[in-house]
Amino acid sequence: MKEAQKLDNPVWHSLRETHKAFSINIDNVLFYDPIYCPFGGREEQVLTVEAIDRYAQQTSPLYVVGKKPEYSNTMIMEDNILCNQMVLDQPINMACASQIKTLITQQHKKELLELVNVVQPGFIKKKTPDLGAYYGIYNNHQLVALAGERMKMNGYTELSAVVTHPDHTGKGFASQLIKHATDKIFDNNQIPYLHVSERNTRAIKVYEKAWIYHSSQNFFLAIGTHYIIMICFARN
Repeated sequence: MKEAQKLDNPVWHSLRETHKAFSINIDNVLFYDPIYCPFGGREEQVLTVEAIDRYAQQTSPLYVVGKKPEYSNTMIMEDNILCNQMVLDQPINMACASQIKTLITQQHKKELLELVNVVQPGFIKKKTPDLGAYYGIYNNHQLVALAGERMKMNGYTELSAVVTHPDHTGKGFASQLIKHATDKIFDNNQIPYLHVSERNTRAIKVYEKAWIYHSSQNFFLAIGTHYIIMICFARN
């Protein structure tokens, strides 16, 4: 398999490789331990009904990455979100004017979780920051912007959680953090990639300046009787 093809099934390859220690195997489907993030994938990219149901008992919502699977009648389809997967093939040419800190202490991680939940409630789990490096910008001792790493496989690291506090947007913090975080990824001989919803037009405009489109993915939101499931599969 060519390395770039692994991006079509990022959860499976991350949990088979770099993030193996964070995996749970249910019916040959690999899921992240839900305290880190609620993602699952399978080599054949078709997940089983039983695996989805068993994992859904542990976490809500959950994200299944691969071809559209069958799922039980406890769920109904609710939404369809098209996301773009983008890859950065070379370092971004810009200067970082702000002082950027590596968020490594427990206090840093507490502030990280608080900021993400202000901007994107429910997006991040308690131990998501342990999946990779996270970086932040402070203003008057307040964390106001951050970016970090989430899924990792041999050759590729996902850039994630690029957020800025609503009171501090428009100051170039996100662009500087993307530059800083992706430089660190390149320093580790990895290639940065990311996922961005087509609805997030403001972010797409930023990414299109340097990032290359790799593929698109459909995200199907279904609400179940006891839980919510987000099913994601690669679009041909």
